[in-house]
Amino acid sequence: MKATGRTAEIMIAEARKAFWVMVGFLAVLWMMQIANWASSYALSYRHGIQAWNPASLPDIVSAPFLHWSWEHIEANSGPLFVFGFLSAYRGVAKFLGVTGLIILVSGLGAWFTSDPQSTGAGASGVVFGYFGYVLVRGAFDRHLIDIVVGVVMALSFAYQFTGLLPQEGIGWQAHLFGFLAGLLGGWLFRDRDRDRPRPTPASPHQNPRAALLKELDDLGL
Repeated sequence: MKATGRTAEIMIAEARKAFWVMVGFLAVLWMMQIANWASSYALSYRHGIQAWNPASLPDIVSAPFLHWSWEHIEANSGPLFVFGFLSAYRGVAKFLGVTGLIILVSGLGAWFTSDPQSTGAGASGVVFGYFGYVLVRGAFDRHLIDIVVGVVMALSFAYQFTGLLPQEGIGWQAHLFGFLAGLLGGWLFRDRDRDRPRPTPASPHQNPRAALLKELDDLGL
């Protein structure tokens, strides 16, 4: 039972880290929004993504931190926190890698496929990336709890799928490529320990503790 208690402590500690990481992430977004608003959104125009403009390639990194209005950032903040926390609670280090992948793929996808006359900015590509990651992570990691979370999120936020379809005036390209990056991240950042063969546990009648730990592990705890 000591091993099980230790595992629970680690999960709680990682969940706390995930919470504060997302609080910090949102704080940065809102501070950027204040500066952006004060400049009449010049930051979004200067550092948003301009498709097929080589000089705008570095803006792939800056664009997710910029928005076009208070309504824009308000619409992104809630889903970003929810999906970001669920993406991060099993490990902040892995979460940062997933985030980097989503920003890169979402930004490059928008850069290659958006209207060259438009400028794209906003965290929605990252939101859709986290959404995709949460949906598939449980299946790749074989964690029952994460599978249940993915199903619940898919049902609760089914309307999000409409954001993947072409729509006038919405950067659906960043949404789509962010979502695909999240699916890819679920596979690339899967729990590889579960891919390794494990020694055959002793019979439950011979070792009840081993049987209990195996059941907890199968549940993703």
